[in-house]
Amino acid sequence: MKPIIEILEEKISAAMTAVTGQADCPAIIKLSADTKFGDYQSNGVMALAKKLKTNATLRSSSLRSTSPRKLAEDVVAKLDIDDICEKPEVAGPGFINLRLKNDFLSKKLLEINSDSENHLGIDKAAKPQTVIVDFSGPNIAKQMHVGHLRSTIIGDSICRMFQSLGHTVIRQNHIGDWGTQFGMLMALLDEQSEEAKKNTGVALHHSELGKLPLPVLENFYKAAKQKYDSNEEFAEKARAAVVALHKGDLKYEMLWLKIIGWSMMHYGDIYSRLSVNLKADDERGESFYKDMLTGVVEDLKKAGLAKESDGAICVFPDGFENKEGEPLPLIIQKSDGAFLYATTDLAAIRYRVNELEADKIIYVTDARQKLHFEMVFAVARKAGWVKDTELAHVTFGSVLGENGKPFKTRSGENVKLKDLLDEAIKRAETITEEKNPDLPKEQKTKIANAVGIGALKYADYSNNRTSDYIFSFDKMLAMNGNTAPYMQYAYARIKSIEAKSQTDIKAELANLKRPNLSEPAELDLAKYLIRYGEVIQTAAADYKPNYLTSYLYELAQKFSAFYTNCPVLKAEPDKKLTRLLLCELTAKTIEHGLDELLGIEVVKQM
Repeated sequence: MKPIIEILEEKISAAMTAVTGQADCPAIIKLSADTKFGDYQSNGVMALAKKLKTNATLRSSSLRSTSPRKLAEDVVAKLDIDDICEKPEVAGPGFINLRLKNDFLSKKLLEINSDSENHLGIDKAAKPQTVIVDFSGPNIAKQMHVGHLRSTIIGDSICRMFQSLGHTVIRQNHIGDWGTQFGMLMALLDEQSEEAKKNTGVALHHSELGKLPLPVLENFYKAAKQKYDSNEEFAEKARAAVVALHKGDLKYEMLWLKIIGWSMMHYGDIYSRLSVNLKADDERGESFYKDMLTGVVEDLKKAGLAKESDGAICVFPDGFENKEGEPLPLIIQKSDGAFLYATTDLAAIRYRVNELEADKIIYVTDARQKLHFEMVFAVARKAGWVKDTELAHVTFGSVLGENGKPFKTRSGENVKLKDLLDEAIKRAETITEEKNPDLPKEQKTKIANAVGIGALKYADYSNNRTSDYIFSFDKMLAMNGNTAPYMQYAYARIKSIEAKSQTDIKAELANLKRPNLSEPAELDLAKYLIRYGEVIQTAAADYKPNYLTSYLYELAQKFSAFYTNCPVLKAEPDKKLTRLLLCELTAKTIEHGLDELLGIEVVKQM
């Protein structure tokens, strides 16, 4: 179902063209700031009148001198929207106010309800695209921490929204599996020194490392990193180990595979708990592109874009300068022959454009990588590797503690994501026990998991992704306000109302021919329900899940006002079905928004 705003935009723009003979006449449709003047307002006539006034090529001077209000009246006279709106009204200097007809609302509600595929009025893209989303990117040999949360869940939601609009979405988990960290691990293993024992608590053989629990492996990595940073001789050994791995040393390659496999088990479990749709088939680590890197460098050299600078191979994309005003280099190969993140990212772009035939590539990372991706995108475009494909860098802010600083443990370490999920569920269990002590244990566990994980995700989604936000379990688990528990309760409340109706709602609503919408709260809820598809389009276009959470929260608020003012179960027969329809569509919309688009489970009892 095409969004109402789009329908009105097309019809009013067509009327503006018919009156003036001018092409490209945007109607500029917005929601009315005050509903007493209508549901929508068109502001485009005033801009058109100004444009006509300065257009000396117009044959009709009277058209140039027409006032905006008179022009708006002429546009309204040409409008054909009787099936959608009441008679449009011209207000002020040339605004056109529009109010939806009750019959139109009734028809749209029935259309949404009768959709067997449960699209809920979401209009599919006229030209579906292949959209690649690069997100999450956990570190090999290290546990996922709170810093991975935003990329992982925001990226997942973006995938879900684009899929709901009919696009083909390819998820890409770009893991760092080919870098210096492996050299450090291998060099420390090779030494098997007393120092290694002292720093890690264990001395290991190569065959044992891949069997370790990830926390122990991470401690071993920390010891290796510390030595790498403080001991140049060890750092040289680590770099040599990386070179050996890259050249196919069998011992190192087998160890590398074990470390990756153990790491995959860890973050695979995290994805499952977060209901994030990332599988092993979605992984495209740095190692996947290893055989393409030489070609990237050579092709940039041949194109005259890459040149040697201080022994390294660099590209100097236009418009990038350092603080001294000198050209800023994007290094693609170091003096020792090693490749860098930029080289791999360029190889990934070529692969995604040429092999996956991407129309759009979306990278979801924190804002600190902004300059890196700007330069990589500029080089890819300059090289001609990207023509019609859109490249988008979706950034996000940091998760802060209540002290306003980056969220850390008391010892100053990054908070492990596993520990965060465990704590969220534990707190949700306490709340569930307090509110419903008589529920079966299995059901309380299910509710606590849904509420705890949902609260964690929703709190992130409900914040503008470009902003930092303060992490607070108390706020995210609150039963009031814009939180997951409130939304989950709203859904459970509606399902409870439907259960008490003792009606086969689906069968009954199939026989409803014309909803009886008359009460202000009914109309307000109905008008909001038919805007769902429009909100998803906007949220996907701006890559902002908070547009969706704001809509869902407002929907729950409008439902609450409707239920307070419009009895459902005790309503007269001619009203009861209409109100049950509003209940059913509200529940379906909340469930779709939470479960399908945000990956947050709903429950029928809280």
